[in-house]
Amino acid sequence: MPQLPAPDYPDDVRVRLEADAKEIVARYPDSRSALLPLLHLVQSEEGHVTRTGMQFCADVLGLTTAEVTAVATFYTMYRRKPSGDYQVGVCTNTLCAVMGGDAIFEELQEHLGVGNSETTEDGKVTLEHIECNAACDFAPVVMVNWEFFDNQTPDSAKQLVDDLRSGREVSPTRGAPLCTFKETARILAGFPDERPGAVEASGAAGPASLLGLRLAKGEGHHRVVHPRGSAPQDQTPADHPSSHDAPQQTSASDPQHPSGPVSEEGE
Repeated sequence: MPQLPAPDYPDDVRVRLEADAKEIVARYPDSRSALLPLLHLVQSEEGHVTRTGMQFCADVLGLTTAEVTAVATFYTMYRRKPSGDYQVGVCTNTLCAVMGGDAIFEELQEHLGVGNSETTEDGKVTLEHIECNAACDFAPVVMVNWEFFDNQTPDSAKQLVDDLRSGREVSPTRGAPLCTFKETARILAGFPDERPGAVEASGAAGPASLLGLRLAKGEGHHRVVHPRGSAPQDQTPADHPSSHDAPQQTSASDPQHPSGPVSEEGE
């Protein structure tokens, strides 16, 4: 049975979106390159990428709906069904998981009464587990509409979602002020964030990352850890700017662990 054509946007909405789309497409030498931000644009309209939105992108760029659908279904940033005003993502990748991310995710599922990628009945919160967001020195991390909430615990995460659902003001640990998912999608489409404080906000690196940077630059003392149980020793930056520059006991230089060609006997 053939699929029915996608419904169109109301005339006033389409005119507005066409003006925005024209601005987006003009940024690129090849119009097809504008597909990702255009998908964010239509997502900002309805909170997820609908058939109508994909048809709009196809019309603007001269693509088939199959080509647009292939991209929209590939990236997890594009939602294919109605979702909450706040996308709450709990990092369950390795470091965050061992630091408590798995426990946070499990308790939030029970607290909210939803599973992965499900939305609360009030339409406020969609819960999901997410992959690494390059904030390992703040583990475990929770993201809300891709803003950082660092060093979370099950209790702090439950308080966070309760505040979001009740409409209380919530401030990310760092970065721009929090806004709704639709507002976030429009910003990701490439339009300026004109909210007070948004431009000045930044997500600075954490102490652990900055310490590693200082050591890499040779600032301050550090300890070089040698393999095979050798005693660690203090080194100065002049001697070894990085532990990777320290002499290593390899199989080629360690008489107790010689290396050689693999024997072909028995083959």
